[in-house]
Amino acid sequence: MTSKFRTNRLDLEDPKEKELFTKISKRLLPFLLLCYTFAYLDRVNIGYAKLHMQAEIPALTEVVFGIGAGLFFLAYAGLEIPSNLLMHRIGARKTITRIMVLWGFASAAMMFVQNEAMFYVLRILLGIFEAGFAPGIILYLTYWFPAKRMAAVMGVYMLAGPIGSIIGSAGSALIIEATDGIAGLSGWQWMFAVQGLPCVLLGIIFWRYMTDRPNQAGWLTADERALLAKRLDAAAAQKHTNSFATALKNPTVYVMSGAYFGIMCGIYAVSFWLPTILQENGITDNFVNGLVSAIPYAITIPVMILLTRSSDHFGERTWHAFVPTVIALVGLTVAAFTSSSFMVSFVALTVAIAAVWGAYTVFWAVPAQHFGGVAAAGSIAFINTIGILGGFVAPTIMGFVKEVTGSTQGGLLTMVGLLVISAVSLLILPKRMAKEVQQREALGQE
Repeated sequence: MTSKFRTNRLDLEDPKEKELFTKISKRLLPFLLLCYTFAYLDRVNIGYAKLHMQAEIPALTEVVFGIGAGLFFLAYAGLEIPSNLLMHRIGARKTITRIMVLWGFASAAMMFVQNEAMFYVLRILLGIFEAGFAPGIILYLTYWFPAKRMAAVMGVYMLAGPIGSIIGSAGSALIIEATDGIAGLSGWQWMFAVQGLPCVLLGIIFWRYMTDRPNQAGWLTADERALLAKRLDAAAAQKHTNSFATALKNPTVYVMSGAYFGIMCGIYAVSFWLPTILQENGITDNFVNGLVSAIPYAITIPVMILLTRSSDHFGERTWHAFVPTVIALVGLTVAAFTSSSFMVSFVALTVAIAAVWGAYTVFWAVPAQHFGGVAAAGSIAFINTIGILGGFVAPTIMGFVKEVTGSTQGGLLTMVGLLVISAVSLLILPKRMAKEVQQREALGQE
């Protein structure tokens, strides 16, 4: 698979341009990383609260937990495209502030769950309120960075996933142990409050700290804004779709969506069920379980950084997503068949987690590079909507299989099948994109 769709290599850039984008990165990325860390944490922290909640609320069976975990993504998916299109019209500050404040309150309200119905309702509300955040930030980053920089930029931003998982595992375990019984509340209730309410504050800070567009950035000089506009205009001229309607008629969007769907299934299957998988392998102490759950994500961070730097250095995307996807499906297969050997199974899971997160990070540089204007807002949201449905499918399947068989093996093998879909889609993608470029050149639209 040779990708004809390449970006310009970063080792040939203008020193002034490098200085400009370093300045922008330092201003935007640390704060956006913090915001997305809490977003990811608030999605998956029920995986760490699960073992404690089930002990107090018997109605939260494996199936109920799987459905409830997935309902977040079903609600989220339904509102992603409208949210991103609205953000393109009204700006990032209004959109992201509204999202973060509302989801922070909804996440904290999970502490009041007493039965199955409350669990479902609050998960749905959390999905509704958070809808549009991830694709909105991706769209926002395309306002500031050209395509050739997007893999590294996304690599920093997407570190929120493993960082959130580390905090969610080790941090949640610590909060639950330290706060249990305070003010008559269980530790898992305090966990939701401690991890949810900071999002409200972050939303307010976003309003004060960020600007909707680069031309409004007072922290850039006039010359810097002019250089940025020049670089972004040049990058926009290389993008191949300029309307949302055209993008939705484009088969490339659906191939990208298929690739992303399987990757997301792999990510969320492990994110929600890793504590349970470890429990099956004999890690029954909840605090130790949380600490061990953090190990794969600590290893994932340097893997993501190296992979995205390699992708930007060589100006190549699809190979850098395809190879990790194949490694991930092999890792999950080995983990499924070696559950009797904890060390082998855990190493295989660690490899799979690092690989699938690496594929996820590089993948987002592809649509950000390929689409522009309103098409970027709509197609990024559409791809993310299809992919985020994996967050519903994966935990639901894992919960059903665990309830029926008493093991997660069948669920992991199902995720392997879905990752095969991703791998095939990534194989198809370069030819599909190259064909589209040729067609547009023939029509004189390039």
